[in-house]
Amino acid sequence: MTVIVLTNCPVGLRGFLTRWLLEISPGVFIGNPSTRVRNALWEEVRQYADQGRALLAHTTNNEQGFTFRTHDHAWHPRDHEGLTLIHRPKAPATATPQTAPKRGWTKASQRRRYGKG
Repeated sequence: MTVIVLTNCPVGLRGFLTRWLLEISPGVFIGNPSTRVRNALWEEVRQYADQGRALLAHTTNNEQGFTFRTHDHAWHPRDHEGLTLIHRPKAPATATPQTAPKRGWTKASQRRRYGKG
């Protein structure tokens, strides 16, 4: 089983992939091509993705039962003691300082509580 997910890629690349895979949702392709065809498809995706991102997941004979590859993606696969995990980058610090919420009851709840409104 092979799954390819495209984000912000040319329409022509999506049309190319429909020759071998079924597009079950916009940019999500699924199928069961041979290893040789899967590798050729992935090379075409990497070559023609332009500014887009791509993710390939396929079954394999390992502990998890699958493996995956990414192209121009912020999250990267990392091997951790034989398991493939996703490394997500830390979120950038925000430029605006966060203000602490005010403590205590709101004026509306005080009015309801004490019957003044």
